Amino acid sequence: MTTYAVTAATGQLGTLVIDQLLAKNVEPASITAVVRDADRAAPFAVRGVVVRTADYDDREALEAAFDGVDRLLFISGSEVGKRVPQHRNVIEAAKAAGVGRVYYTSVLRATDNPMVLAPEHKATEEMLAESGVTHTILRHGWYTENYTTEVPRYIARGVLLHAGGDGRIAAATRADFAEADGQALLTDYEGNVTLEMGGEPFTYADLARTISEVSGAAVEPRTVTPQEFRQILLQSGMDENTASFLVRLESDVAAGLLDGDSTNLTDLLARPVTSLSIAVRAAL
Repeated sequence: MTTYAVTAATGQLGTLVIDQLLAKNVEPASITAVVRDADRAAPFAVRGVVVRTADYDDREALEAAFDGVDRLLFISGSEVGKRVPQHRNVIEAAKAAGVGRVYYTSVLRATDNPMVLAPEHKATEEMLAESGVTHTILRHGWYTENYTTEVPRYIARGVLLHAGGDGRIAAATRADFAEADGQALLTDYEGNVTLEMGGEPFTYADLARTISEVSGAAVEPRTVTPQEFRQILLQSGMDENTASFLVRLESDVAAGLLDGDSTNLTDLLARPVTSLSIAVRAAL
C-alpha cells in the first residue's frame, strides 16, 4: 500500500488535498497529516488519518514525521525570507527518512522568473535537484482567492484600483490546485518531473467586468502608477514593508510574470479550471 504525507496539512491547501485523497478512496491510515498543532488536526484523526507533529524549523521531528512515507506533498512555507533554511530541513529530512518521491509546490517558471516570490522557490528546486531525492515540481499559478476575497470591497467602492496594467494572471481556485495536487500524488511518474500549473488567465479589467456582471453592481477598473499605488496603501495604514511587497507584486503582474499558458493543470483535473465568474459568485 502506497503511503502519503502532506505537510502544512491544516492550512487551506493542505486540508483540501487530504480531502481530495480521501474522496479518491485512498485508505485514511495510509495518509499522514504533518502539522505544527495536533489539536487543529483532530478532524483528520477522527477520519482515520495519521497525525504527526513537526514544523519546518525542526529537522529531527520532520524526519520522524516522514518515516515510512512513499510520497510526500511538501507545501512551501509561508514565512517569506525564512523559507530556504526551512525548506532545506524538509528536503534533508525526506532524504534521511527514505521518502520515495517529494512533490513540491513552487511558482510558475521558478528557475527563470524574476518575480518577487521566485528566488526562494528556485533555491528550493535547486536543493531538491542536488539532494538526489526523486521529485515532482508542482509550479502553481496564483490563487483566484487572492483577488476574490476583495470582491465585497471592490463593490462597496465601485472601483478596482491596481497597478497591474494589462498584465494577465494565470490563476485558479485553491480547490482546483488541491484537486490537481491530489491527482499528481496518485500519478506514477518516471524520474523527476516539473509541471507548470497555470489557470485561465485574466486581467484586472476582466476581473472588474466579471464582478459587475455577477453582482449587478458597476465596478470600474482603474490603473494607477506603482508610486500612486504605494501611496494609497500607506494612506490606508499599511506598513512600509508590506506596501513595498505588494507594489512589487503589481509590477510583476504588469510585466506578465504571473501569466502562463501550460495545460498541465487542466490535464491533471481532466476538466477546465473553475471559471472566474463562478469564483466571484462564490465570494459573494
